Amino acid sequence: MSDPNFSLFNDDDYQGEIICGVDEAGRGPLAGSVFAAAVILDPQRPLIGVRDSKKLTAERREALAQQIKAHAMAWAIAECSEEEIDSLNILQATMLAMRRAVEGLSILPTLALIDGNRCPLLQIRAEAIVKGDDKVQAISAASILAKTACDAALQVLHAQYPHYAFDQHKGYPTALHLERLRLHGVSPVHRKSYAPVRALLGVKPTAA
Repeated sequence: MSDPNFSLFNDDDYQGEIICGVDEAGRGPLAGSVFAAAVILDPQRPLIGVRDSKKLTAERREALAQQIKAHAMAWAIAECSEEEIDSLNILQATMLAMRRAVEGLSILPTLALIDGNRCPLLQIRAEAIVKGDDKVQAISAASILAKTACDAALQVLHAQYPHYAFDQHKGYPTALHLERLRLHGVSPVHRKSYAPVRALLGVKPTAA
């Protein structure tokens, strides 16, 4: 039984293709890497409930991530560090992370379907699909892997820098995060090209 969530996607247009879905997570946070994932699903091992990661609970994402890794024909997760983000800008760093994810697949796809309106520079054909993470199951699967990898990385950052409360705001510029930045200053893992961080550079923290 097909998932009505993907009724806008016409599989007939892609007969004979080895498709990988590609998506990213972590463009908005003020700290840490941006992540991307690429997934080639196995039509013989269908997955139920895979959809845009933003529409799933954290628990459901984690469960589905394990299923995707176990049942997909191939998958890969890649990242660009905060240093690369500051050097390249977030758009180009995201494109690079996507390219790394596709190149990390153990199976060579013939077509990459990319969530959004831009495609990274790849050695294979690529097609951008706006809101693809809610139309194409392979992109949805990639969004889940990218999001769970990003969240896990923020938990690691929380263990390293607990006073910034990364476990609560996941790096996003919430009032709590901005307050902790003002209190403790800019950490080595913050993205110094992002305006809220850049504004604090050179400003002494208000507390030790």
